[in-house]
Amino acid sequence: MGDEIQPRSYWRWSKHDFFPGDSFQNWSAYRSALSQTFTRLKERVASRSEDADEIVELRKESENEMKRCLSWWDLTWFGFGSVIGAGIFVLTGQEAHEHAGPAIVLSYVASGISAMLSVFCYTEFAVEIPVAGGSFAYIRVELGDFAAFITAGNIILGSIAGSAAVARAWTSYFTTLLNRHPNSLRIHTNLIDGFNLLDPIAVAILAITSIIAISSTRRTSYFNWIASAVNMVVISFVIIAGLAHANTSNLTPFAPHGAKGIFVAAAIVYFAYGGFDNIATMAEETKNPSKDIPLGLLGSMSIITVIYCLMALSLSMMQKYTDIDPNAAYSVAFQRVGMKWAKYLVALGALKGMTTVLLAGAIGQARYATHIARVHMIPPWFSLVHPKTGTPINATLLIRLVSACIAFFSSLDVLASLLSISGLLISMMMAVALLVRRYYVRGITPRTNLLKLTFFLLVIIVSSVGTSAYWGLDPNGWLGYTVTVPLWFLATLAISVLLPQDRTPKVWGVPLVPWFPSLSVAINVFLMGSLGAQAFIRFGICTVVMLIYYIFFGLHATYDMAHQPKKPTTSRILEEDMGSARA
Repeated sequence: MGDEIQPRSYWRWSKHDFFPGDSFQNWSAYRSALSQTFTRLKERVASRSEDADEIVELRKESENEMKRCLSWWDLTWFGFGSVIGAGIFVLTGQEAHEHAGPAIVLSYVASGISAMLSVFCYTEFAVEIPVAGGSFAYIRVELGDFAAFITAGNIILGSIAGSAAVARAWTSYFTTLLNRHPNSLRIHTNLIDGFNLLDPIAVAILAITSIIAISSTRRTSYFNWIASAVNMVVISFVIIAGLAHANTSNLTPFAPHGAKGIFVAAAIVYFAYGGFDNIATMAEETKNPSKDIPLGLLGSMSIITVIYCLMALSLSMMQKYTDIDPNAAYSVAFQRVGMKWAKYLVALGALKGMTTVLLAGAIGQARYATHIARVHMIPPWFSLVHPKTGTPINATLLIRLVSACIAFFSSLDVLASLLSISGLLISMMMAVALLVRRYYVRGITPRTNLLKLTFFLLVIIVSSVGTSAYWGLDPNGWLGYTVTVPLWFLATLAISVLLPQDRTPKVWGVPLVPWFPSLSVAINVFLMGSLGAQAFIRFGICTVVMLIYYIFFGLHATYDMAHQPKKPTTSRILEEDMGSARA
């Protein structure tokens, strides 16, 4: 053995911790790197990571290990905590009133099916690649470095904006409990509209949940159990009391705006299913990933889908869709059936739900950022794991400090549809990545089969885009579907019949491949197309900003990372992960 390397302090601020690559050593090196941008870009677009690199090599960048302390029971409750927030209370009334009517139940079924198909894909990857990076790591392995960067940008955008939006909503529901106007606790200023209501309470709740999350993952899990259990009691009351005051005549007309209204609403309420991916990022802290992740992820999402449908049904039967208040649907509905006091219980449930969303989000979002920093797409200082707490404190601070700044100033109303696009895009890419994983293995799959797979995947994606576009242009038409739907079906059938699966899942796999992943692609693209032009314009602007960052920093940092010598492998990491895989 040689001399032992002395551990470095966690709290350090050297240039090497933020810009370790050769490209950033001085201005001359940086100018040289910029002159090679095109060559480096070609390499990074074509490069793909390996399972072993994600599981073993990259984890060394964090210097310390996260603590394996979570079971399937913890993950199930984290699933409830991550997903069930204010969305179900806010979006249900809004979309039932404006788009779907009583058929809002079908909107939740459609978006729930899309979410469950994505959950299948996440589960297979999380079992086989149990790392903190979640979808970022999975897409980096199967679709390459550049596709992973697009994923990373959308993950960080969603984490920051989503946390800020939930924190602002927390303040509004807190004032409802106090029987005051939603803006009464905000500071009114003369800034431009949309940025003129400063929200110190939103900043405070972000700070409190972040402190809990960085103190200990196990402690966070205990707190999440309690808060989620209270929230489930409130939700049970809403469902039972709502159905007790049901009037079936309120279900007529069932779909006043037709199928278009159902799917427009489905695209929006998909946001209420967001957060399930946080569970996959906890794989490094899960005692037995191969058993615990499928139970926790699939179990919690199945129950959540049923809960959402029952809540939507209870609201639709309590009140005529035209009378539903889009801003406080459940509170007003209970008030009109003589249960005025119930609005406080609804506000408490929403408040508890948002608290667990922020808490579980602090866990999942930080682990995404940790793994993104491990490959140097953002400075590697954010990948460090604290030796005592076993949590990524720096990554948590990155997401939450930026979120707090935005939550303090902005109402973020314009970002709701943008967040849905980000989630749907990542889910679509995950389905494509799963198909690539099953049907293409480097060194085994013949080139002709790779070309066939590429062609069939392009047909699936293009036909799905065509179906969505035709729906948007002519909702009542049918001629276009006679082309796009058969193309999707034939391309999926061709993969099933003409291509052998070159990789078989070791423990748990998505059933009915390629049909389930292909259907996930089609549904996610279809729902994206239902969001409207403004959402895509905002998404395009954000994507341009991401690409500028990538060209001037991310590309060169990841290039340097890929070409640096590998660090010595620690036997403990290998033993832990091999043991998890065998289990």
